[in-house]
Amino acid sequence: METKNLTEKNIEKIAELFPNVITEMRDVNGKLKKGINFELLKQELSEDVIDGEECYDFTWVGKKVAIVAANTPIKKTLRPCIEESKNWENTENLYIEGDNLDILKLLQESYLNSVKMIYIDIIVQKLIQFNYSKKCYV
Repeated sequence: METKNLTEKNIEKIAELFPNVITEMRDVNGKLKKGINFELLKQELSEDVIDGEECYDFTWVGKKVAIVAANTPIKKTLRPCIEESKNWENTENLYIEGDNLDILKLLQESYLNSVKMIYIDIIVQKLIQFNYSKKCYV
């Protein structure tokens, strides 16, 4: 099982709204793929002429790499440890250990609109706990 390619999905959404900003580019294997002309998209979203790079921006070193990593599909699955769990049949809480980004990718669609809270332990950086209603899956 592989998670969806969010980059392709996002490009398709932008293409529906702004078809003229879609362009072609080559991937690492030389195969043609869809891409976005971001300068043209910025202009499409502005009532004024966009010139230069003056703007407020929330950024950090490695932000572009993080965006690519977040949109990269993974081939992983979540498996419960029922024998290690307490009161598995009646609990409305799950405890999950693993890489935060991978787990969030896996939860993104299967638990959509059913998660009440996610807690990420930033000190350990490997723990996630969340609440959901099992009633959605009975």
